[in-house]
Amino acid sequence: MKWSIAQLRKNRDDFIIDETVEIPELKQMDEQIRDLSPVHITGRADISSEKVTFHLHITGQFILPCARTLEDVPYPFVIDSTEIYVLKEWPGQDWEDEDVHKVQGDTLDLLPVIKEMLLAEVPLQVISEDAKKKELPSGKDWKLLTEDQLLQEESEKIDPRLAKLADLFADDK
Repeated sequence: MKWSIAQLRKNRDDFIIDETVEIPELKQMDEQIRDLSPVHITGRADISSEKVTFHLHITGQFILPCARTLEDVPYPFVIDSTEIYVLKEWPGQDWEDEDVHKVQGDTLDLLPVIKEMLLAEVPLQVISEDAKKKELPSGKDWKLLTEDQLLQEESEKIDPRLAKLADLFADDK
């Protein structure tokens, strides 16, 4: 997804993006990504003399390991983003406050920014539907709890020092 500055300026009025790209190197960049479907990128570019603004819609699917069972879990993603590339800087213009990318040389490469967005989209953990339905492991005098179960158990526990007070309030019910 590289374009020369001249090519962008030539297609200034109608620059539509509709491409599907393979990014196999993403699996080496994040060890959690077991596989990645071809990434479909659509959008348009608004081109002016000083900047190019891309309005992108990115879709695809990761294959990630389940946090409980290590089984492959499909994880679809949809990313909407606006990326600004500065073609040339003007004196007195301050781009430091904005999130912009500076074009190096005569070509604009969109792929490194897309890789960054995809890496940021990978969740910390994924749990498969089967693992959610299964009973959590337990043993003698211990059991694994979800956060919700832990909060529920803690709310049901009564501090032994206040147990007598709980009996007083039980009579009111």
